[in-house]
Amino acid sequence: MDYLPLHFDLRDQHCLLVGGGQVALRKANLLISAGARLTVIAPQIDPAFLDKLSVGMHTIVCREFMTEDVKGQSLVVSATSDRVVNQHVSETCHEQGIPVNVVDNPDLCSVIFPAIIDRSPVVVSVSTGGQSPVLTSDLRRRIEALIPEGVVRLARYLGGRRQRLKTAFPDIDQRRRQTVWFLGSAGATAAMAGRDAQADQVLMEDAQPSLGEVYIVGAGPGDPDLLTLKALDLMQRCDVVLHDALIDRRVLDRVRRDADIIYVGKQAGAPSTAQDQINHQLVTLARAGKRVLRLKGGDPFVFGRGGEEMEALIESSIPFEIVPGITAASGCAAYAGIPLTHREYAQSVRFVTGHPKDGVVSLPWEEMVNDNQTLVFYMGLGGLENICEQMMAHGRDPDTPIALIANGTTEHQRVLIGSLTDIVDQVRHTEVGRPTLTIIGQVVSLAK
Repeated sequence: MDYLPLHFDLRDQHCLLVGGGQVALRKANLLISAGARLTVIAPQIDPAFLDKLSVGMHTIVCREFMTEDVKGQSLVVSATSDRVVNQHVSETCHEQGIPVNVVDNPDLCSVIFPAIIDRSPVVVSVSTGGQSPVLTSDLRRRIEALIPEGVVRLARYLGGRRQRLKTAFPDIDQRRRQTVWFLGSAGATAAMAGRDAQADQVLMEDAQPSLGEVYIVGAGPGDPDLLTLKALDLMQRCDVVLHDALIDRRVLDRVRRDADIIYVGKQAGAPSTAQDQINHQLVTLARAGKRVLRLKGGDPFVFGRGGEEMEALIESSIPFEIVPGITAASGCAAYAGIPLTHREYAQSVRFVTGHPKDGVVSLPWEEMVNDNQTLVFYMGLGGLENICEQMMAHGRDPDTPIALIANGTTEHQRVLIGSLTDIVDQVRHTEVGRPTLTIIGQVVSLAK
């Protein structure tokens, strides 16, 4: 992190603005909106400053900048087109330990201005560290679209009830859970609409049971942008996360910062957490009142053992929620440009596990040799040779295209394409990587 984001209280603080043009005027508007007492120094001042700066509260000085001008200032902003002046302002402030921003010159700054979404008291700051102001503005636009109408009312409502919440729920964890629950309830909707009395009835309900709950959530095939909105919401609400081995670090970075993160992955040839142990952890944590996020790669109900975990929760009477994710077959095929069905090549698609037992993949091969069917093998790399042999032995055309997609949907994605007759030799001479998804069928010929 190149810059630590902070929100600076400038109310009634003295701030210096060097520059008198349109760029400086925009900075003046921002500083004034934060309550600063502004001094503007420049040889020439845009007349618009006279309309903006009220007499007595702010000061305008028509002259060149001098070193002593920074004395007593909480923040200095230089917004001139003169490189020499900007350098002088920057060096002076650095020498005296005064925060300084030089517009469009990040190398001369000790602080930079982010793009701001101002729905006071809700304020969101977005920055690219001075690398690309245009990208920063675009990100601000995207984020602003996600902020619901009425959030200002909601923030002020909760601010006005902080002491009441502290009295009713003295334990900080309990208070936090109560507030999180409220934000997902009809009470928050009432507060955003200005119906405070109705919101109060919900807010003070002791709706947090001693029993927690479990969210079994699909994280998708790898690319964090493929997370569902529901998954992202629960990732920010949970108290603890149990995650699989294949969860991308960038996905985990989107989990609430103070949530406990526990690895329970399974990898071939490596120490693994037994499924019974995972089930026990889910139940134990929920009984302790925790909101538990079980984060699984792909979709939890497609070769993800989500069904087994759901059964354990039902048996223990633990409330739970299932959130589907984009399964590897859909995500990896899409990123490799392979349609799983196509009117001319495949009228059906079949998902199967390719995990071998004692070197043999045991499947109903007679049902899987139809040329108009796409086959998707999960965990099939270890049994690839047996899969190809069985397909050809049961009548599948040896020239049938096959694709291996390693680390699908990530920046490390690799696609290896061959046929049933040559793909095994290709793998012997190529480092494919894991996890790998296998797709067999004529649709592979359309791969981009």
